[in-house]
Amino acid sequence: MTLGLYIARRFLASFAMVFAGFFIILLMIDVIEQIRRFAAEGIGMAGAAGLALMNVPGAIYRILPLIMVLAAVALFLALARSSELVAIRAAGRSALGLLVTPILTALAIGAFAVAVLNPIVAATSKRYEAMLRDYRTSDVSILSINREGLWLRQGGPDGQTVIHAERSSLDGTELYDATFIAFAPESGPERRIEARVARLVPGAWQLDGVKEWRFGPGRNPEQEAQASDSLRLPSDLTADRIRDSFGAPAAVPVWDLPDFIAALERAGFSARRHQVWLQMELALPLLLSAMVLIGAGFTMRHVRFGHTGLMVLLAILAGFAIFLLRNFTQVLGETGQIPVLVAAWSPPLAAALLALTLLLHLEDG
Repeated sequence: MTLGLYIARRFLASFAMVFAGFFIILLMIDVIEQIRRFAAEGIGMAGAAGLALMNVPGAIYRILPLIMVLAAVALFLALARSSELVAIRAAGRSALGLLVTPILTALAIGAFAVAVLNPIVAATSKRYEAMLRDYRTSDVSILSINREGLWLRQGGPDGQTVIHAERSSLDGTELYDATFIAFAPESGPERRIEARVARLVPGAWQLDGVKEWRFGPGRNPEQEAQASDSLRLPSDLTADRIRDSFGAPAAVPVWDLPDFIAALERAGFSARRHQVWLQMELALPLLLSAMVLIGAGFTMRHVRFGHTGLMVLLAILAGFAIFLLRNFTQVLGETGQIPVLVAAWSPPLAAALLALTLLLHLEDG
């Protein structure tokens, strides 16, 4: 028990050191990037630092598996150089038994990351996007999905238009039972349009089954309402911009993802991208544990055997390979090439089994 707590403290210290190092480096790089990006807007050091502080948590969260493998390498190199690994083996503890504590610690870090860090990253990502909109001068479109259907907003020189639809096609370019409310730049709503079907064509919405109301002082909207078979409403939206308006699944807290996925499906959109992300988040603790096994497989050896630098390099390369494999299977899962569960769970399972095979070969082979 005492030995396990000692190893856990050493591992947490290694992880905290590597995590802090990456956070500081990424923060400095991002501050410089924000200054370069918004130099024309006159952003100062304080503004750039604020943007960087909101953007870096998402970046550091994405590379947690690489941080974990580096922390494991640092731990086992330190234990080997101080001959503590030799003393632990001499005391009758096997190498696999020694790994139980770091694996459990990695599982705990992974669970904490999913339960706590994920919502924090989602909140900082939303705040970062809001701060970006304050610096950007171009019009933006915003999409929201909830139980009442789909909401869109498009901007233009004539003001903003809010769009609501009960449901839509998978790519959001065809809306059903749609309502368009146009707002003048300096006043309130100026007209409302309801359409049975709205199709997005280049440069406009093509509306079918239309009824239009116009608002203004001294007007009777219902009495002056006009019905028509079709109407063309200018728009700068495209299918890509609508899809990008969803934002990354990482912008949705993991606790809210099931409800968000259900709302997407009710609105007629494909939620496969968010389903893959949810399963990958649930598999994160297992992935971090697999990274510990990878680090141990290459560096849990006595320094007198030599080739320490080569072993460290192989451990880092193996970690990168699993990281890239995870991203590759994520793309395959999002495009429907492989099942969602396979896309999310196969990389950590494969990494854990391969690393365990290497450890068994080195220790007992």
